Amino acid sequence: MKELSHLIYESLVKNGISEGAASYVNVIILFIALTLLLLLIDFIARIILRKMSSGIAIASKTKLDDLLIKNRVPRRFGHIIPWIVAYWSVPLVFQDFPLLQTLAIKALQVLGIVIILRLARAILNSFKDYFKTKPRLRDKPIDSYIQVFMLVAWFIAIFYGLSVLADINATKFLTGLGAISAVIILVFRDTILGFVASIQVATNDIVRIGDWITFDKYGADGDVIEINLATVKVQNFDKTITTIPTYALISDSFKNWRGMNDSDGRRIKRALFIKQESIDFLKEEDINEFKRIGLIKEYVTSQQEKIEKYNLDHDIDKSLPLNGRNLTNLGVFRKYIETYIKNHSAINKDMMVMTRQLAPTDKGLPLEIYCFSTDKRWQNYEYIIADIFDHLLSAVPYFKLEIFELPSDHKVVVED
Repeated sequence: MKELSHLIYESLVKNGISEGAASYVNVIILFIALTLLLLLIDFIARIILRKMSSGIAIASKTKLDDLLIKNRVPRRFGHIIPWIVAYWSVPLVFQDFPLLQTLAIKALQVLGIVIILRLARAILNSFKDYFKTKPRLRDKPIDSYIQVFMLVAWFIAIFYGLSVLADINATKFLTGLGAISAVIILVFRDTILGFVASIQVATNDIVRIGDWITFDKYGADGDVIEINLATVKVQNFDKTITTIPTYALISDSFKNWRGMNDSDGRRIKRALFIKQESIDFLKEEDINEFKRIGLIKEYVTSQQEKIEKYNLDHDIDKSLPLNGRNLTNLGVFRKYIETYIKNHSAINKDMMVMTRQLAPTDKGLPLEIYCFSTDKRWQNYEYIIADIFDHLLSAVPYFKLEIFELPSDHKVVVED
């Protein structure tokens, strides 16, 4: 082969061309011929591998081979064949130019690293797409795992590439990297934090793809659509995209609504603020009026009998309403709310249903409704709440109560 590579050189020398010029012409012609040969080999290898892989994909029932073709794995693999030919041929082409031979071999070594890296990326992307088709893995942060492997692959590739270019033994080069490890940690700080966070997020099942999360610090309120090594993408309900650092999921506080979605109902927790001066004991005529309200008729009747019996047994002076036991308009209204909620078709009766008083505030007495709607979809959930409170706000005056409302200095002037 060595003699074959000098045929052109010897022919030129016989025709009167100087040895120096003949060497340059010889190496240029050999380089051009080798380049054309490599392109031809690459073209043929690509066609053969593509046809073979397509045939296998058609015959196979699994989706993995289809995804390997989609991500151009056979094509990336085909580049290895011309690279082997080039690595074997380059020393012969540049045998008369030791410096160029050394540079060409180093360039080919770096090119080989790049080819293997691209092949690894294509294979990993194929596995990523394949895992995402599996129902059990669809909500897992597959992107993060793939990026971790790619990060390791990039690190190894850069490490070996630099050791090749610097012509330093890989072990010695790795020892030298230890001296600049602090700089590496500083440069890859977010990546390292993201890597650790991704492991914790996956291990502790903190967030899954498809979860609805609320992250006030970053203005995120929507569904998680992607989890990767560095960021988490959230599609807000207004269709905007918020990007959150992955490590923020373990360093900051946020709300994950998955528990609500997995439960049998979505919580309703809202209060009516009652004007405290409107709260009063019920008179006889008030009790008779409330007996006309179907939902609380039995309650008012039974409570009135119990109270009258108690006051009679204890010889209570009822000339003053404060003495003994009495019904209040707020107590009756509270019972009315609870009964109304329990009879509402959109409320889950198997979960907690409660109406309670909270501590009085400067804005009135909070009367809180605590229950769970059967429909957890946001639009329907808001409709259910509106339907309940439309009714309760309209019912308040019937119990001779008032809703607290801050005074307004806005006045409407009507001109004659």
